[in-house]
Amino acid sequence: MTPNKEDYLKIIYELGGTDKKINNKEIVERLAVSAASVSEMMSKLLKEGFIERIPYQGVQLTAEGLRKASTLIRKHRLWEVFLVEHLGYSWNEVHAEAEVLEHVSSVELTNRLEDYLDYPKICPHGGMIPDKNGILKEPQLPTLAEQPVNQKVRIKRVADEKELLDYLVSIGIQINDVYTIVEVGAYEGSIVMKKGNKQLQISFKAASSVYVQAL
Repeated sequence: MTPNKEDYLKIIYELGGTDKKINNKEIVERLAVSAASVSEMMSKLLKEGFIERIPYQGVQLTAEGLRKASTLIRKHRLWEVFLVEHLGYSWNEVHAEAEVLEHVSSVELTNRLEDYLDYPKICPHGGMIPDKNGILKEPQLPTLAEQPVNQKVRIKRVADEKELLDYLVSIGIQINDVYTIVEVGAYEGSIVMKKGNKQLQISFKAASSVYVQAL
């Protein structure tokens, strides 16, 4: 399987394609590619048995697609842990490096890396890491954008997107931060949150890719 196909499977997984249908528009937005490119790749993945497609609803991973995606996610997130914990990378710097490393890592290297890291369960962005025998379905969490005013939330996971991560670092958001929502702008406006004496504003677009636990 080519790295390009692997990336598509991983994106479908990260968008929730283990439990729900993902439409082409969501994939276009996440990968920043043309709609034609996504349609062509979906046809290939469907033919090879990695996804199933329901007209007018979208695509979902098959059991084989989930197995393949879990293997890729495992490699990617283990490398992210290594880069942050042992090479001093910031959490917004590791995605591109891990993207390269995941495609060239053998099963043996991945298993040894996991052992060296003492079997981490969570990557720097809050995503769960499958073990070597596991097929992982990421817990479905609500997004920050879905929360009402006065709701207290804990930041649990963020989408693994470079621009998003750079933005979150610039405004000071971290995994496991706890905030109270104090204002939600109309018509998909910005969301204002506070933590102690600290108050910050996050765009609706970014908040739609930040997953939270309501407290």
